[in-house]
Order: sequence, then C-alpha cells, then structure tokens
Amino acid sequence: MMAPITQTRQGTDRHPFLLSVEDVAQQLGTNTETGLTARQVAELRNVFPPNELEGGGGVSWYKILLKQISNAMILVLVFAMALSFGVNDYIEGGVLAAVIFLNVSIGFFQEFKAEKKMDSLRALSSPSASVLRDGKNEVIPSAEVLPGDIIILKTGDTVPADVRVFEAMNLNCDEKSLTGEAEPVEKRIAHDVRIPGSDNLATEEGEVGIGDRFNMAYSTTTVTKGRGRGIVTFTGMQTEVGKIAASTTKKTRKAGRSMNYKKYGKTQPVKGGARRVYDFIGKFLGLTEGTPLQRKLSALAYLLFGCAILLAIIVFGVNRFNVTDEVAVYAISTGIAIIPESLIAVLTITMVVGMTVMRKANVVIRDLSALEALGGITNICSDKTGTLTQGAMIVKKVWLPKVGIYTVNHSTDPSNPTQGTVTKGPEPFPTSTSDEKNDDDRQLTFDVPPAKLAKDQQNRNVSEDEKVAELTPQLEAFLVPTALCNLATVLLEKTEGDRKEKWQTTGEPTEIALQVFVRRFDFGKKRLEADGWKQIAEFPFDSSIKRMSVVYRDPETNDSMIYTKGAVERILDLCSSIGTGSNNETMTEEMKERVIAQMDELAGQGQRVLAVASRTWDGDFPEQHGSNVDSLRTKVEQELTLIGLVGIYDPPRDETKDAIRECSEAGIKVHMLTGDHPATATAIAKEIGIIPHNLSILPAEVSASIIQKATDFDALTDAQIDDLPSLPLVLARCAPDTKTRMIQALRRRGLYMAMTGDGVNDAPSLSSADVGIAMGLAGSDVAKGAAKIVLTDDKFNSIVAAIREGRRMFDNIQKFVMHLLASNVGEVILLIAGLGFQDESNQSVFPLSPLQILWINMITSSFPAFGLGREQASSEIMRRKPHSIKYGVFTPQIIVDMLVYGILMGTCTLLTFVIIIYGVYDGRLGSDCNRYYQTDTYLSSCEPVFRARAAVFAELTWLILVAAWEFKSIRRSMFRLDPATQSRFPFFKDVYENKFLFWAVVIGAVSVFPAVYIPGLNTKVFKHVGISWEWGLSFGAVIVFVLGVEAWKTVKRATGWFISEEENEEERRGGRFGLRQGFWGRARSRASSIRSLSRRGTEMSEGSIGDKVAEMGALSAAPTTRSLLTAQREGEGEQV
Repeated sequence: MMAPITQTRQGTDRHPFLLSVEDVAQQLGTNTETGLTARQVAELRNVFPPNELEGGGGVSWYKILLKQISNAMILVLVFAMALSFGVNDYIEGGVLAAVIFLNVSIGFFQEFKAEKKMDSLRALSSPSASVLRDGKNEVIPSAEVLPGDIIILKTGDTVPADVRVFEAMNLNCDEKSLTGEAEPVEKRIAHDVRIPGSDNLATEEGEVGIGDRFNMAYSTTTVTKGRGRGIVTFTGMQTEVGKIAASTTKKTRKAGRSMNYKKYGKTQPVKGGARRVYDFIGKFLGLTEGTPLQRKLSALAYLLFGCAILLAIIVFGVNRFNVTDEVAVYAISTGIAIIPESLIAVLTITMVVGMTVMRKANVVIRDLSALEALGGITNICSDKTGTLTQGAMIVKKVWLPKVGIYTVNHSTDPSNPTQGTVTKGPEPFPTSTSDEKNDDDRQLTFDVPPAKLAKDQQNRNVSEDEKVAELTPQLEAFLVPTALCNLATVLLEKTEGDRKEKWQTTGEPTEIALQVFVRRFDFGKKRLEADGWKQIAEFPFDSSIKRMSVVYRDPETNDSMIYTKGAVERILDLCSSIGTGSNNETMTEEMKERVIAQMDELAGQGQRVLAVASRTWDGDFPEQHGSNVDSLRTKVEQELTLIGLVGIYDPPRDETKDAIRECSEAGIKVHMLTGDHPATATAIAKEIGIIPHNLSILPAEVSASIIQKATDFDALTDAQIDDLPSLPLVLARCAPDTKTRMIQALRRRGLYMAMTGDGVNDAPSLSSADVGIAMGLAGSDVAKGAAKIVLTDDKFNSIVAAIREGRRMFDNIQKFVMHLLASNVGEVILLIAGLGFQDESNQSVFPLSPLQILWINMITSSFPAFGLGREQASSEIMRRKPHSIKYGVFTPQIIVDMLVYGILMGTCTLLTFVIIIYGVYDGRLGSDCNRYYQTDTYLSSCEPVFRARAAVFAELTWLILVAAWEFKSIRRSMFRLDPATQSRFPFFKDVYENKFLFWAVVIGAVSVFPAVYIPGLNTKVFKHVGISWEWGLSFGAVIVFVLGVEAWKTVKRATGWFISEEENEEERRGGRFGLRQGFWGRARSRASSIRSLSRRGTEMSEGSIGDKVAEMGALSAAPTTRSLLTAQREGEGEQV
C-alpha cells in the first residue's frame, strides 16, 4: 500500500545513497514495482517545478536593452541631449537623440543575435525519459520527471534526474562531465557505502564525494553499458548538476563588506556599509565591473563629462555668467566637441565584425566584451580530458613477459584499427642510466616543429631493435582474452546518409581501445565467436575489486577458459604464474616487483595500465551457475597466469601542441587542471609541451611548484600560494573548488585568465574566470551557460585563433580611439580659443557651428574609425606579450600621441580662422552670426565668419581623414608602413590595402565640397558659405599637419620613447636568439646532456642545415618554460 505524498520538498531525511531502497521508496511515497499513480503525478506537478535548469533559456531581451542604455557614454549623451532640448535647440537635440538611438540599437541587436546563436547550441541533455507509472512503461519529456518516478535506464540513455539505483545489470555510467573522471562508473544497489580511505561505513552526506556514491546515477550522465532501474530522488536545480549551475550564478560578497559588528568590531557596519555603497555606485557606473576596456571607457566617459562641465563653466565665466540661450548653446557645443559620440557605435561594430570572423573559426561569442578581453589574456587554465586531449582511449603499449614491448605508432583515430603500425621491440631493462638517457633525449627532442616531425616519421626506418610486429603464439595468447573479455564492438559499416564505410564503435572507451588493438591482427570478438568460441559466463567489472572476468569454451580443445582483465595490483595478487608457453614460470616476489616497475614505466608515459590474465578451468564449467555468482567468482579468479600488461592513453589533440607553442610565443602560460592521476597528467603535460621533459633544467623551487596534487594545493593558505615562485602548471586530482582557487591565485598576482572546460564540474570556474570558454560539442548545457565563449569544434587551437583576433581588435581599438579623441582635442582647443572672438554685441562667435561639430564627430570621424577597426593583424601580433592590464587601451604613448596630434589639429585650424578673420577681413565678426546668415551692413555682415567656418570645417575634415592613414601605424611613417617592402614609394599600395579605410578617406574628402556649396544646407544648417581662395589655406594646413605627425614619429623612433611598449623587430629577433643560446648553454652545462649530444652527433650531421636550425629552434619554443628560464637567468644574474 502507498501512503499519500505529503512532502513539499525534494529529498529524504538523509541523502538517498545512505538509505536502503525500501526506505527511499517509503519516504518518497512510491512503489518500485508500479511507480507513481496518476493521482500522485497530478499532485506532485503542483508542488515541484519542471525538471529543468534555471537560466537555460538565455538572457532576457529587456536585460540586454537595459545594459546598453546604462552604458556610461550613453548616459553622458543623454545628459547633453536633455540640455539641448532645455534651451529649445531642437535640431541639435534631435541629432543627439538619433546618435543615442543608433548606439543603443547596434549594441542591443548584436548582443541579442549572439544570444539567439547560443539558443541553437542549447539543447536538453535528456529530451525524453522512460518511466514506470501505474504499472505501465511510458516515455515522457524529461522536464516532466518527478521525485518518486521509477526510471528505466539502458545503454545509451542520458539520466534525466538524480536517481537512487535499485536494479543494476552491468550498469555503468559515464560521469566525466560531472566529476572529471574519464572512466565509467559501475553502479551497485547496496547502501553500504564506505568512507574513502577507511573501512568505516558512511553515515553523513559530506563523508563521501559524489563520485564514490555508487548507488546513485546523476542527471546529465550517460549509460555506457548495461541496464537498470532507479527511484528519482532529486530533479531540476536540486540535482547535483543543478547545484553546480546555481553556484555559477551565486553572488559572493567581497571581503570587508560584512556588517557584523560582533565579529569585526563596532566600526564595521560603517565600513561595510560604505564599501557596499561604493560597490553599488561603481557597478552602476561601470567603473568596478566588466572587462578592462569596459571599465576604462566608462572612466573615460565620466572624465570627459567632467571636462565638458568644466568647459561649460569656462564659457559661462567668459560671458560673466550671463547665461542666455546663445551662451548655453555655445557651452553645449563645447561639451559635445569633447565627447566622441560615435565611439560606442564604432566599438560595437568592430566587435561584431570580430565576432563574425570568429564564427567562421568555430568560435561563438556569447558576450561581445569577451572578444576584446581575449587580447589581454596572460594565462589559460585548461581542463585536460576532451580539451587538450581527444577524450578517447588508444592502446599505446603492450608488454608480454620475456617477449617484448609492442608499440602502436602513428595512430590518432581511436576507432580505426587500420591506422598506424604496430612494432615489436625487446623487453626493456630499466636502469638509472637509461632513465637519465631518456630524460636527456626528451629534452633535446622537445617540441620539434610539426612539419619536421611528420617528415621524420614518414622517413623513419624500423631499427634493428624494433621490428614490424608479427602474429606469434605468445601474441595470440594475449589477443584472445583481450578480445573476449570485452563488451565493446568495433565494426566497419555505412552510416545513414554516408556512402563510404566508417569504423563505428560502441561501449566504454577503455574496452573500445582494447577491441581496436586486437582488430589490428584480425582477432575481433565477433570473428572468434564465429569460429566457435562460446561464452559460458560473465563476471562484470566491479569497482570494489577493479576487475572483470569471462568464461569461454575453446572450440579446439573444448576446455573452459577463464579470461580476466583489470587493475594491475588486483590481478597480480591473483596470479600464481606469469608468461605463456615456454616462457611460463612461477610468480615470485622478484617477478612481481618487475611487473610493478613495468607498470610504473607505462604510467609515467601518461598511460592507464591494465593487466590481462587467464587460466584453464578444471573440467567442464558449471553453466547452470550463470554469471556474477559471488561464491563462484572467488573460485574462478584465482591461480591465474599473467599474460601481459597493456598501456592505454588518451591522446592529445593533433593541434594542441602547436597551439600551446603559439601561446608560449605570445607570452601566455597554459595551466592543466585535471582530475587525472598526477603521473598521467604530468606525462601528457610533457607530451604537449606545457612542462619540459627534464624538470632539472629549472630551479629546484620552481620545479617543485609547477606540478602539484590538488590536495597539496588546497592545503596551502592564500599567503603560501602567493609565496610560490610559480603557480602550478599542472594540477592533478582537481575538484571544482581547486580550479576556482587557482583562478583567484592568478588574479591576486595581477594576471588575466581564461578557463576552458566542457563538464558540469567546470561551470563554477568558467563563470569566475575573466573569460570562460566552453566546448560546444562535448560541453554540458551548464558549462555553455556559464561561459562567455563557446567553441563549436572543441579544438584548443580555436582558442588561439580567438586570442589572435582579440589582440588584433585591441590594436585597432587603440588606433580608432586615438583617432576619435585626437579630433576631439583639436575641436576643444579651437572652441575654447574661440571664446575670445566676440562680436559687436559681446557674444562669442563659433569657429565651428554645433552641427558642423556633430557632422565631423559622427560622419567624418566614424567611417575612418570603422576602417581602422578593420585593419589586418600584424605578422608579429602573436610574438609579443599580452598588453598591460594596468594601462589597457590608454597607454602613456596613446595619451601623449592623442594630445600632440590634437594640439596640432587645433593649432592649424585656429590659425586658419585667425588668418581669414584678422588677416583678410580686419577682424569683422558680424552680428548674431551664431544663429543665422545676414549681410545687412558692412560691419554686421556674417560673410567673413561664414567663410572662415567653411575653411576650418573643410580643413578639420581633411586633417581627421589623413590622420586615419597616419594612425595605421603608431610609430612607422605613413609613407613606409611595411619596413620589409622593396618598393621605393609604397604609400599607395599600403593605404589601398585596407580598401574600406581607403574609400572612407577618399569619399569623406570629396563630401566636403557639396557640404560647402549646396545652397540652404550650407548657410541654414552648417552656418557657413561657399569659399574660393580659402581652399589654399586648408590644403596647406593638411601638409603642415602631415609634416608635424611625421616629425613626431621620427622623434619617437630616434629617441626610443615608449619603446618598452612596442618591441621593435631587431630587438625581438635578437631576444629570441639570445634566449635560444641561453637554453643551449644550460643544456650543455650538464654532463649527461653532453653525452646525449655526442650520441646524437652523427645523426644530426647527416641532416640538412635547415633541419639543424629547426631542431635548435624547437628548443627555444619550449612552451610555458621560457618565462621561467628568463626569470631564472635574471634572478641569478647570469650572462649566457
């Protein structure tokens, strides 16, 4: 009988993994045989929300709109618009309103489109679920699953909610996305869960991690093998996945914001309250949150707003604070002149173009600000499984006692048994000498360029000690048990829609790897069973004993053969002999030590090591016992013969090593944060170049700190972590909190980091990192929602492409920000000086009218700025350090250049106005010429002022346009932008390279003429009139301006000013060569390395000079080690 459900919350009195199945069913009010009734389902739907994660639908449109409106620059423009309408200047106010609308619209629609793009990537991880209700099996949407439902699971299913398993037949779940563990976990029914590391039963939830609760199946994980049933215990945000999703959006209060006076003292409420108010105001104004560029642009907006107010006060002061409408209009015009109205639009469109480029490179930008933030990344914290590696297993080595080592070469496809070759080498005898030799050889062959490596592998001949593997009785004795003690399938077949046959696999990654290996010798399980091998019994993998066994009948001898595979230590204890055929001998302690040594050797190469054993059952195996009988299993798995060891590894992605090398060249450190074993993580890190093979080349304290276990790292205090000479480059056995703590440690060092990940367990660190990067193919929905960037191809090198694009954008943002602000400085200088030009009624006369200013700021400046935003990346953009987070866009060089060029523009335009008014027209400023054009009398005529304005307008327009070409390079001459060119005068080729910018300048220069001459438009809108001889002054000023800019650039190059920000070519090349020499010097300082060099001397002499240089260059490119070596050299004061 079922008691009615009365609880209003999910859960039981204790966590379900601690309770028996009967207790869970009773407390949740369900029946394991019939499930929930229709009445119960109806009641529960009114109590529990849908089984979905909150926030999975993206950002609301109104939040995006509010974010755009609250932008600092927009707020300043709104204030200026309000003032314009307040003084009845409707034309100027209307133009400002249009500017605001344009800026907000561009930002809103582009960010909204980005969110829509993400919606296409968001998909429910379990769209449907098979449940038992009223005794009937039903398939329902996973969102309708309720606590108490009986879920039916089978191979390939995604678990729809957290489930307490009560029936399991070989049930294995892949929990990699949740726990980071690559191996599937076998599920059990019993609730006798023990505390890890002890024999005591767990009594509290906190004593056992989620990865060790073997009777629970978790939402979003997948069933890789077997079948089972379970009771739904938690749904939606109450699942383990939901808790992680909630932690990504959970707000944590900053230090010092507490109001608790009992704990921190009586003054704490005042201090905490003041800091909270500061945080609120800073967040609203955009000064304390956002990317570095966002914060600096917000600060710039308010600085310019303050300057605008100061200029308005100056205008009022000159007019003795007699604030008429005319004075107010002049003050507003001066304020508008200092504000770059088009900056937001140019910045947004530049980012949109960058986002479009990144889409083509398989990168989806969820937040436009993330693209510019990538340019400042100094560190990348990356997960290993599925990110740096393929997330698939491949057999790398097979060791057969007294036979030798079989090695799989040139195989990168985990499903294809025809790819690569298998060679056989002699059985190794590890010694300290050979270890030293291996270390040194690895050091010298570290990071060989891919092109040379591929060429070497193609031309490589099998040595005398290593021959192509042939099928022998000893190898066959290993292949048969490996194929049969296996549940995976490997088939060559056509998939739907494909004409070509492809290798298709099913099963666990480890078993697939073993099955692929035996298929290399045509010993697949299906073939053996077709030849007469018949399975009698199966004893599935048990995580408590870490092994699996099967019983087969040999068709030739009719013997019952027992085949076992599993963890080496567990199998070794069950073996009484080792080897097959004539190589068979009794297992001794000495032999066990040799097996363990061989296991350590393979593990040190990043491989997961399994043992394979067999025995012949005495007589006929009792088939009536079936499988998985504990009493019989003990008899079966004893007196085994160890056949061999197999090393399986998760191969790095093909592009990972090159990407890490490029990161190193760009001054970016890559940190591997993984849940794997330290030995495996270290080996993979060495293979892809995160750390050097020979750690002894580093200082002892650095070598000790760059590889750590998470338990050791977590045991350190923040102060101890900050005292480390280098933060770990490899962190093994990581928990989510460890990753977040690593990010905090990087941030305390003033570094700017990106975090990559694909699993649910990566979500907290993805959200807390400066830039979170999630995997689109293998990534979980929670991870994608927490990240700012999603890789649709899951390739690490796409991150490098994104960083390259981020750096290109940052360089271009610097160029167009300087372009816009320099023109603003020139306008302000002209207008402030114009306060001295007073007519006969003592009113200040505009050297530029308000609409002329808006035209120049919005039209003339905008399109060249767009063009600067489309400039191509420098060839050296990924060979320099990340830009300074301290300065951001506004480096000292940019600020000084902006002032110099602005003063130059202001001076040229001011001189033109003075020459026309005082040099030609005897200082006649007319009467009321700020409002309209009139020529009533000689003295009151506005003809001189309107002609001077036209000349200044044309001149300033041309100066701004020519400046765009000058700003293509901050230091190089406009007439020789590419120092490597062979052309005598490459100016036209260089400026035409960016066609958008070229035509923006040309069309903008020509547009001056209609603006000056069109009747009505010139006198009534722009407040100027057609000119004649004044064109000569405008042309001459352009020449003076170009000469001034070129002179300033020459001074910078000659004196070396700001050279620390711009690495010049010769210094950069020399620096790399010197570093290479230093690396070789340290390598040769070791006697062992000299021996290694002598051993390789003959081989190197046979190669080409190009190959020698390639090998030497490979050493200088040792990723993430270069900065450590440089720090060591500086610290020791050595000269290499």
